[in-house]
Amino acid sequence: MPTRILLEGRPGVGKTTAVRRLAALLRPRALAGFTTEEIRQGGTRVGFALETLAGQRAVLAHLDFPGPPRVGRYGVDLGVMERLAVPSLKQAPPGPVPRQLTLIDELGRMELACTAFRDTVRSLFEADVDIVATVHAHHDPFTDALKQRADIELIQLTRANRDALPEELAARLDIP
Repeated sequence: MPTRILLEGRPGVGKTTAVRRLAALLRPRALAGFTTEEIRQGGTRVGFALETLAGQRAVLAHLDFPGPPRVGRYGVDLGVMERLAVPSLKQAPPGPVPRQLTLIDELGRMELACTAFRDTVRSLFEADVDIVATVHAHHDPFTDALKQRADIELIQLTRANRDALPEELAARLDIP
């Protein structure tokens, strides 16, 4: 049975850092997916970038983007989700591996504004792949439904466990 883990945490708790550390620890294993990160100018957050685990990078959301959609103060470029995020989740890992591991950072409002992304995530959760995804703590119909699935392990990411958690997950997911 595939492993399906949702790391739930408040903004700024270290979800992206935890997923990036997990990816680094699991590099010998074929991975699919992406991470997001803040874009800062002069100490002020002005947007968010998306980077695939294969190294492709683009600005996902920015104060200067007109939208729609808009999430808070940010206009979101859904084309980035369609061009980079969705294909990164569909990548077949090279070589014979027991099961694909997909890392998704994050299942948030900006990312979920893309219908193709939501559809791809639904398909992944029905496929025979291991998944570790970060998810926001606030309520959303899409993520609430995922959190209620019987095959989901929901882990609260906190400042207290964020440093040790990537190593613990890597030990569980490092399938020879």
